Amino acid sequence: MTTSMDLMRPRLRGKLEVDGQFGAFLGDTRIRLLEAIAEHGSISQAAKAVPLSYKAAWDAVDAMNNLTEQPLVLRSTGGKHGGGTQLTEQGRKLIALFRALEAEYQAALERLTASMNDGQASDFQEFSRLLKRLSMKTSARNQFVGHIVGLREGHVDYEVRLKLDDDNELVAVITRDSAEQLGLSIGQEINALVKSSSVLLLTDPNLRTTARNHLWGEISRIHEGPVNAEITLTMKSAKTVCAVVTHDSVERLGLRLGETACAIFKASSVILCQYA
Repeated sequence: MTTSMDLMRPRLRGKLEVDGQFGAFLGDTRIRLLEAIAEHGSISQAAKAVPLSYKAAWDAVDAMNNLTEQPLVLRSTGGKHGGGTQLTEQGRKLIALFRALEAEYQAALERLTASMNDGQASDFQEFSRLLKRLSMKTSARNQFVGHIVGLREGHVDYEVRLKLDDDNELVAVITRDSAEQLGLSIGQEINALVKSSSVLLLTDPNLRTTARNHLWGEISRIHEGPVNAEITLTMKSAKTVCAVVTHDSVERLGLRLGETACAIFKASSVILCQYA
């Protein structure tokens, strides 16, 4: 029987999140989005079911696909029966694993709550404040994860090459101090952040630029804003890269859904980070 003293005891209840240095990668909302995609086969219907805005749903899908070895969601456009969205086998496995971990997580919280003594309430509050301070988010729209396949040391800078997938590498230039702080080594997994405002688009494969990073893909989404447009390219591996360009640039380059384009950005525009 629950007593008044039981009701006054601190309780640990929460939702499981898989976190990275740039914020939450996977949590209940994104898992419910994946489950809704599996059920409806449509991103718009899945977004309504969660609920999320259509853009927020696609942003979440892009982020998850970019940070996994294999895509969780595949999209198709056009065709006899129109476009659609489907969950991959990897996506289904991830849902099952998350839900299993979630059950274990809640059971662990219940055991910890049961073991707390009356005198530990202040410790519990301090622990809660610590968790809030450890949370971190970033405004960088593009988030990638890859393994280091090349390191070149200069007098001042380090050039770092990351393998994103079978077709694409990413180059970053950071200071020697940053390289030493991160303890970079060949084969190390590391995260790369690129602001969408640092990404330029081109459509001519013969055009030469000084930018070290060139990521080709198909234009899968165009989100029109009052001044600029947010363009999302999807690479062969289903990873995406986002650029913010003016409406004039959209018209001048003839950017349309399904067309091929290249996202370019300087190596100095790439920020590297890793788990502590």
